Amino acid sequence: MYHLFKRIMDIIVSGIALLILAPLLIPIMIGLKLTGEGYIFYKQERVGYKNKKFFILKFATMLLNSPNMAGGVITTKRDPRITPMGAFLRKSKINELPQLFNIFLGDMSIVGPRPLMKISFDTYPKDVQKVIYNVRPGLTGIGSIIFRDEEELITAVKERGEDTWDFYSNHIYPFKGEVEKWYQSNESFGTDVKIIMITAWVILKPESSIVYKWFTTLPKRKF
Repeated sequence: MYHLFKRIMDIIVSGIALLILAPLLIPIMIGLKLTGEGYIFYKQERVGYKNKKFFILKFATMLLNSPNMAGGVITTKRDPRITPMGAFLRKSKINELPQLFNIFLGDMSIVGPRPLMKISFDTYPKDVQKVIYNVRPGLTGIGSIIFRDEEELITAVKERGEDTWDFYSNHIYPFKGEVEKWYQSNESFGTDVKIIMITAWVILKPESSIVYKWFTTLPKRKF
């Protein structure tokens, strides 16, 4: 019953948000069209609900051919493939707003585990792969909050000369899997509201540890 209620709320909230944010989204679309390589949306195949594929929408923040350039699918903080306007959109998380369309259409939810590319999904431990998308992937989620500094973290790993993909495989994804399993065990309307509020707060205060104060049983990150 809760998941039906959540789906109804996703439709209502995403629909209202798209209407309210239109004055912001339209100028950004015009700006992207006039700068960079002139394309507005970035569409990419991701793993979603019940491990089915769908295409996620984002505002374009990188060069069109970036997946085939040096760096591949891993993006660092000072990645030269990021466009000037794209850097601001990524830092502010505004680049994620087109996913409101994904939410309205039912590919995603407002809160849930972030949808990954297949190559990244395969890096999750097998037990996590079986359960992580038993809920719809989200625009934000507990993993997104815990790893809001992911680009900075990977940049530091790269600058130390370490293997970034190995770091994802052995550190980031196993722990993300644990916190997303925690979310499914604690999923409720109250939990989702808290996650949305914390997401807004940490965008303004990235150094905040409020997530562990509000969720005392949440596994703590040690790296």
